[in-house]
Amino acid sequence: MREPAPEGPPPERPPPAPSGAGREGDGGICTPAGSHDAALPPRPHPTRVREKGPFAFAECGCGWRGPARRARDRARTDAAGHP
Repeated sequence: MREPAPEGPPPERPPPAPSGAGREGDGGICTPAGSHDAALPPRPHPTRVREKGPFAFAECGCGWRGPARRARDRARTDAAGHP
């Protein structure tokens, strides 16, 4: 049989990180998630263009995703202009 759950308030959790933390105003540079080590140099965003049916869209390793486009060239332009 299982032990009964302990009574009392549940253990406290750390507050969630603000949405987009570490991505705004960084000049288009990604740092490894959770890394605050100044010894690591920043990296450019890893963007790519993906296709889904007749549409192409740009996406980034930081979670950004551009609008769906019928023209692949426009999706590549979106990727190049990602901050």
